[in-house]
Amino acid sequence: MAAERAARDWSQRDAVRALRAHAPGELPSDDSLIRQWKRWESGATPNDFYRPVIAALFGTVTHALFPAPARRDGEREIMEASGMETLEIVSRLNRSDVDNATLDALRITTDRLCSEYPFMPSAQLLIEGRAWLRRVVDLHSKSLTLAQHREVLALSGWLALLVGCVEYDSGERHAAESTRRAALSIATESDHGEVAGWAHEMRAWFALTTGDYRGVIAAAQAGAEVAEHHGVAVQLAAQEAKAWARLGDRRQVEVALDRGRRMLEGMPHPQNLDNHFVVDPAKFDFYAMDCYRLVGEDKIASTLAEEVLRAGTDFDGTERAPMRNAEARVTLGVTAARAGDLEGALIMGERALQGDRQSVPSLIMTSRELAAEMKRRYSAEPAAQDYLANLRTLGQENPGFLPG
Repeated sequence: MAAERAARDWSQRDAVRALRAHAPGELPSDDSLIRQWKRWESGATPNDFYRPVIAALFGTVTHALFPAPARRDGEREIMEASGMETLEIVSRLNRSDVDNATLDALRITTDRLCSEYPFMPSAQLLIEGRAWLRRVVDLHSKSLTLAQHREVLALSGWLALLVGCVEYDSGERHAAESTRRAALSIATESDHGEVAGWAHEMRAWFALTTGDYRGVIAAAQAGAEVAEHHGVAVQLAAQEAKAWARLGDRRQVEVALDRGRRMLEGMPHPQNLDNHFVVDPAKFDFYAMDCYRLVGEDKIASTLAEEVLRAGTDFDGTERAPMRNAEARVTLGVTAARAGDLEGALIMGERALQGDRQSVPSLIMTSRELAAEMKRRYSAEPAAQDYLANLRTLGQENPGFLPG
């Protein structure tokens, strides 16, 4: 709270006055609220009434500013939930018919794979994802009830979405688009709005990273029509906000972000925050960070970037969200460059390019924004030239993701 307030150059009295504008009812006197605010900034947790009001004040959602304890399921918990190891699941899949216990195990396996997206090396996850997708698709030739058939279609859709995301991260642009279309076809056949929504969200993401900003908006709006009551609608609003930011329309950025914030605030807190296709409330700061960096709100953008890094790193330094962290470092690099801190900008820019788990198109997109600042301000500096050379190498290795 203190960092968010400082990013807006507010005193505590300023914050309390702004709080009144977001409160649904009467509040105590300013002096009383200031005493409460001091306690909150000292570590006390606001009550259920104040938490959403404070979140709205700072343009975020309750569980992003006041996160619930994370629940991270390990392999042992998954094994206990399904009662099966991989070998037994595969053995059951080879039978002429499939029982509900096998489908439960497949559902848990799919959730596990989607939860490993943020940190498992792309090559490994791609092999596993494709293997499980083939196994699930083969179930269509088995004897299934109508309910089982719908479940198999849904699992096929989720696995296709996962495989498509990893393909795109890995630079397999055309394969990713084919897989995305397959997921959308499955969703249409099974009338699965959530899978369809994520297929449209992937199209928005693809368009964003290739510079087709109007395409982002069209895809986001198409996805919202089929998945307006699902969490993916929040991410669709975020993608739309990112596109408007790159088109230079600040008003539409705020409209899209506010729409996403209001939807997310009204949704129950997710059980598994690690699943890539679950909208983590803490990710809302990540969406807003990108937008505020682009519209030049450097203090807010850097504050959000620091929060993204904090939320994406375990107490021992292990990075739980390396791809988000990389983009947060680019943001810190951009704000440092604009503030005249070349050394800080280079440190953050180089760190963003490191790491085994990367989303290459997203990293290229955001890093090019840092490169633009480097060229504008430090083109004669040898260290800046080295960074630009490293970025050119990444772009040459993945030419399909350079905005046209």
